[in-house]
Amino acid sequence: MKFYYLIALLFLSILSYGQTDFYRFSDDIKKIQEDSAQSASLRGQMGATYYSISGKYKPALESWDMVFGRAQRFSTADSLKLTKLIPVNAKDYILNRASQEKIIIINEAHHNASHRTFASSLLQGLYDRGYRYLGVETLANDSLNTTKFANLKSGIYSQEPEFGNFLYHALKIGFKLFPYDAEGNGKEREIGEAKNIYNFMQQNKEGKYLIYCGYQHAYKGAHTAWEKTMTGRLMELTGLNPLTIDQTQFSEKSLPKYNEPLLRLVNNTVPVILKDKDQTVYNGEDQKLFTDIKIIHPNTKYKKGRPGWMLTENRNFYKVPASEITEYPVLIMAYRKGEFEQNGIPADIIELNAPKDSRFLILDKGNYEIIIKDRKYNVNRKFEVTLK
Repeated sequence: MKFYYLIALLFLSILSYGQTDFYRFSDDIKKIQEDSAQSASLRGQMGATYYSISGKYKPALESWDMVFGRAQRFSTADSLKLTKLIPVNAKDYILNRASQEKIIIINEAHHNASHRTFASSLLQGLYDRGYRYLGVETLANDSLNTTKFANLKSGIYSQEPEFGNFLYHALKIGFKLFPYDAEGNGKEREIGEAKNIYNFMQQNKEGKYLIYCGYQHAYKGAHTAWEKTMTGRLMELTGLNPLTIDQTQFSEKSLPKYNEPLLRLVNNTVPVILKDKDQTVYNGEDQKLFTDIKIIHPNTKYKKGRPGWMLTENRNFYKVPASEITEYPVLIMAYRKGEFEQNGIPADIIELNAPKDSRFLILDKGNYEIIIKDRKYNVNRKFEVTLK
């Protein structure tokens, strides 16, 4: 996949619906996929990105797996070896390690919003341990350091609610955010990204660094196509050995048959890492291209029709009153007060197609403006709510 080609396609399809219609009904996303003349691979990725941005977690997984889903199996020997590993709370382990590190690099699958929620859960603990700078691959600029929230022009993936929440919380805690993506593809892009991060580090030395990226950019070792990843190039430039964390391999897929068998063996309820009896962390079977840590995310359990991982320590359900909904279908978006008018990112989105659908948003405490759009993307209702 050529990264910038995919981004261009996303912008073109956004413009075809009108500049403000970044958040779509499921039927419209499906039509975009069906009408596209692109390859099945690109259609799957585009669909997964759109579903994710519009707050549709399960459809995003399904769109991705239509192209990339593969049935997974373990050998008996692998199964016996892995059943002896001991699960340890991933957040606690990472924060304990963080004090010893200078740079932490953690990745995501761009269509999986739960990865942003987990990364967000680390922010306060990392800040308390001296981390002051957050580099984010998708960012187009650093203007959000002034506005203190992301908007629709901040990046592509950052238009998704959990990504917007991640950036908002980082800014609120005190992180300085910076973009680092580079033009080109393959080796050229990896080198460019590493140089951008290194140049930022040379100008900002009053703290430690958290780098947030996609997929294999976080990997160490030899890469077949790139020779070295962004992480490998950064190691060359800095002489430092960052702590690298992979969230992508051991996350749930749209169907159990596509899940890594390790998810069935661990059967965890929170994100964990695995250790052996000697306290060595399991980091996968590939030792040529690897990360230091592999996070095993639990399978999603749904509550009131919403992914349970959204219910973090500070967030809870808010039920939209039925009296506020005058027709179906609708998109309901919750914006932190004042951000809707400035093209901010909604804190949560739900699509309702019938009165029986779950009307629960999941939100932090604070002041919100609830925006309800009809099938033609017109705002037909707007009201404010304060959650304490």
